[in-house]
Amino acid sequence: MNKTNLFDVLPLYAANMNSRKRTKVNQGGTSSGKTYSIMQVLFVKAMERYGRVITVVGQDVPNLKKGAFRDAKNIRNASATLQAWFPKVNEGERIFYCINGSIIEFSSFKDAQDAKSGKRDILFVNEANGIPFEIFWQLYIRTKEEVFIDYNPSARFWVHEKMLNRNDVQLIISDHRQNRFLTKEQHAMIEGIEDEELWKVYARGATGSITGLVFPHYNVVDELPPREEWKMHVYCLDFGFTNDPTALVHLVLAHGELWLDELIYTTGMTNPMIAERAKALGLTRADTIIADSAEPKSIRELNNLGLNVEACVKGADSVINGIDIMKRYVLNVTRRSGGTRKELQNYKWRVTKDGVTTNEPVDCFNHAIDAARYGALARLKVATKPRGINIRQ
Repeated sequence: MNKTNLFDVLPLYAANMNSRKRTKVNQGGTSSGKTYSIMQVLFVKAMERYGRVITVVGQDVPNLKKGAFRDAKNIRNASATLQAWFPKVNEGERIFYCINGSIIEFSSFKDAQDAKSGKRDILFVNEANGIPFEIFWQLYIRTKEEVFIDYNPSARFWVHEKMLNRNDVQLIISDHRQNRFLTKEQHAMIEGIEDEELWKVYARGATGSITGLVFPHYNVVDELPPREEWKMHVYCLDFGFTNDPTALVHLVLAHGELWLDELIYTTGMTNPMIAERAKALGLTRADTIIADSAEPKSIRELNNLGLNVEACVKGADSVINGIDIMKRYVLNVTRRSGGTRKELQNYKWRVTKDGVTTNEPVDCFNHAIDAARYGALARLKVATKPRGINIRQ
């Protein structure tokens, strides 16, 4: 069987499949097809030999479900042959079972000790810059055959320092231009990233060094504080569709600090889909959602669908004012909020051609942040700025 006949592939598929190096490091810009191509390779690897154990590792389960695990389901469901080879998928345990005894399992590990459990034949570390080296190393030394790694190179991390200088490692760099499955609009959006450093990372897959972040400091927490400790809470919504994700976040004030929990961060969502997902998450008319006032028709439709959505009142300098309000507080973001955390790692102040940092943020990587900003403007607005606060800190 010519395995490439199972699916339409990108050049990245062949680059990973044909490499004879033990470790394949996939460094790439946004939408280059890294994760999807590697998952295609893993399906073929599972079919090639009886009883292979393949482990796909992410920084946490929510990110896996929204990324690599979702890609795997889409790949399988698009092929009758793959459905025959992998007739059983355990959604709860996130395991694909092959008829030859091989499995593809999707896991996350809380620490290096946890990563010592189990061995495997093939390892795929997805979005590796979100995983500590200590966890990776315990997985790596317990892998018999091959290792695949992928990431967006927003900054140097352990892959650059500890892996790329090894003789058994191959670096594969990719960007959106090789992904023919993207639309012209998606290519144009990526090419149109205005900030030079962000463009270098996300449009060309080059290793960057992103500085001048709007929110340089935040804490990653496991969950929100108990309900009885909340002083204020509100749900916040930023609309998206084809290229931009719809972002619904829960903004909570507790212990004098702000807490963000990402509930929705997905492209392609219509208003009925947003309403259905929000209700499935437990939201009712008793829960206020602050949304982008630029979408009055969407707000009306969501209200007609049973939600309680209010338009954020914007004024002059509302972007800066919202950021200023949020920066008055220590910011905590739940571990499962993968989209929000990626935004915080990339949302930066605009820099002039002369290298001067401005008080205007780059309009990129800001969907969940914009949503949170709407809630901050609506519920946390104060009259004066505390002394000593610099919104560009």
